[in-house]
Amino acid sequence: MALILPVEGNYPKWGEDCFIAPNCTIVGDVEMGNQCSVWFNAVVRGDVNSIRLGNKVNVQDGAVIHCTYKRSKTIIGDNVSIGHNAIVHGCTVHDNVLIGMGSIVMDNAVVHSNTIIAAGAVVLEGTICEGGSIYAGVPAKKIKDISPEKVEGEIARIANNYIGYASWFSEANVANDKI
Repeated sequence: MALILPVEGNYPKWGEDCFIAPNCTIVGDVEMGNQCSVWFNAVVRGDVNSIRLGNKVNVQDGAVIHCTYKRSKTIIGDNVSIGHNAIVHGCTVHDNVLIGMGSIVMDNAVVHSNTIIAAGAVVLEGTICEGGSIYAGVPAKKIKDISPEKVEGEIARIANNYIGYASWFSEANVANDKI
């Protein structure tokens, strides 16, 4: 069963049609919208500040979302995919963003809409990532613009795929309840 805990009276909340993996951790002041998924071994830790996730956000296996005590909330928009083992910490991520596997987005960074943060990239504290771009490297730098077709073809596709993947486990959970 997932570890879901209140912190100082703040209980995690989520919308409709969400998948919460049985071994993920969600604690404290966390609110997520509809059709979100938090996958195996992921941690969403709203203990020292708030975390807000929009609709159709997927937090993939081993990813960590946290914030900074009394300083930096974490705000994530709609249609955002946070890749395996990524760290998203005390920052703002707008709509239609792909945070690649193993990447890090640090405090007070802002990732504007229709952006890809490449796998392994490190977005340093306070960095502003302009919309419609791909950022890569350590530290992350803009490497090129994204076409509207790439936004629809890759960013939207991944967010939508995770809704489908979650449905596989929703069916399995119903079966497990009958055992």
